[in-house]
Amino acid sequence: MLENALKNCTLQRKITIKSAISVGVVLLAVFLPLAIHAAFGPASGGKWLPMYFPVLLGGCVLGALCGALVGAISPAVSYVLSLALLGSAMPSAQNLGFMIAELAVFGAVAGAFGKRIARKPLFAFPAVWAAELSGKAAGSVLRLMATAFGAKTAGAWAVLQTALPGLLLQAVLVPVLVIILAKAVRSERDR
Repeated sequence: MLENALKNCTLQRKITIKSAISVGVVLLAVFLPLAIHAAFGPASGGKWLPMYFPVLLGGCVLGALCGALVGAISPAVSYVLSLALLGSAMPSAQNLGFMIAELAVFGAVAGAFGKRIARKPLFAFPAVWAAELSGKAAGSVLRLMATAFGAKTAGAWAVLQTALPGLLLQAVLVPVLVIILAKAVRSERDR
């Protein structure tokens, strides 16, 4: 979606803008979970998926490559910062790899719809739905593989059941925000 808004910009300017927005998305993906955990307790993260929200939004706006990078980097940055600042890691070391893979898929799949979203913002709905299905499927397969090799992980089905409220909320909220952003970008461009 952002690519269309930047089509008249130089390559250097596009890279600068996309990089700045990507950093903002990563920061939101790090600090939103901290706020949710502080307000509603540690178990709220698995239920409401606060890190997933900015990654889905970033994927829809930034495109597949930046979406995948933001998705992969966000849990790693969150892990390091929360361990350094709070003394306890978010996500846990046990879940870090799964979240990196899952969120990279979330961002890439949502971003793959970027050009369609730019033309018709309603494509944000299937973009988010496809990203959620693909990302959770990838995470579930990885969890099943890890369990098959003897790793102790939370069961794929239990993780999915816990995450259902967050997935449903984001399936509606993220596309609505993308549509609002697309409308704002169009009105700014038409000036």
